[in-house]
Amino acid sequence: MPVDERGEPLEIERKYLIRRPDQAVLERHAVRRLEITQVYLTRGPEGESRRIRRARSDGAEKLYYTEKLHRTGLVRVEREREVTPEEYASLLARADGKRRPIEKERWCVPWAGHTLEIDLFPFWEDRAYCEIELQSPEDDVPLPDWLTVIREVTDDPRYTHSALALEIPTDPI
Repeated sequence: MPVDERGEPLEIERKYLIRRPDQAVLERHAVRRLEITQVYLTRGPEGESRRIRRARSDGAEKLYYTEKLHRTGLVRVEREREVTPEEYASLLARADGKRRPIEKERWCVPWAGHTLEIDLFPFWEDRAYCEIELQSPEDDVPLPDWLTVIREVTDDPRYTHSALALEIPTDPI
């Protein structure tokens, strides 16, 4: 994971709104499938987005606490750590009552030396997300031809998961 000048871990990520892929295509290409629930907490003192996440895969469950501080649409400081069930329950008490929990199914697909993370949401039948983490903002990774990109949404604040917890865009595609 890249770091900034202060040694803070950076998430450098491009996001795409895509047509919802066929289940068989995902099963053919993915190496991992997760069921994820994200709950957004009240914002931190520096305005950072804070969340807790429950991730289930192959019968195992992991719990995480994450803080993200926006730098640009493409770059964020991201601090994440695994938490105990007791800490998760304690953090859940700080949930932001204005934001709904986000449920998603994440498919992890190796591609061109990276991992595509394809998120399917129950509130969209025709579209999904594809995220790809990069080492540098200048990296350009072509997407597979079996994905139909509607548009890149990296710089569109309506398409962050935190924003989806408030309002779900229903633009025609």
